Amino acid sequence: MNREGEVLAGKRKPGAPLLVTAELPADVLGWADALRRAHYPPERNRLRAHVTLFHALPSSVEAELVDVLADLARTAPPAARITGLMKLSQGTALAVESPAMTELHARIAERMHGLLTDQDTRPLRLHVTIQNKVPSTEARALQAELEPRLEPVNFRFRGFGLYAWEDGLWREIRLVKFRG
Repeated sequence: MNREGEVLAGKRKPGAPLLVTAELPADVLGWADALRRAHYPPERNRLRAHVTLFHALPSSVEAELVDVLADLARTAPPAARITGLMKLSQGTALAVESPAMTELHARIAERMHGLLTDQDTRPLRLHVTIQNKVPSTEARALQAELEPRLEPVNFRFRGFGLYAWEDGLWREIRLVKFRG
């Protein structure tokens, strides 16, 4: 799926790594994506705003992963809150707190144990990147501009997104909505 939300057309690339996201509700997605379009280097901004849970699971676990996500999605949509900014070394993100989503992430990680990349075994820091790969002075300037006017935002995640990573773009495989 590209930044505008278009699904990649054509055949899926065999063996493409799988990504799992916590899907934002439409209003929060629209707001966060507008920030991303305004501040992310345009030549690098090929995706819409998102909250990544897992960056690269092997394609061979797709069926099991769909089952795990469907099972976990029987719960109520997890409450979340954008609490402020997360300072990245070369960018800026919206910091997200969600104990319930963190617990769901841990349950997925437990089921995928032994298949996780180093990046996916690190402690989870939920966030939405709105700026990346810019000089640190530019990142600090944006943080100084946004921090005083950024209000906390409460929301509920709407589901899990499952995507294939193909040549720098995401191909949507499935959206698993919370049903509880």
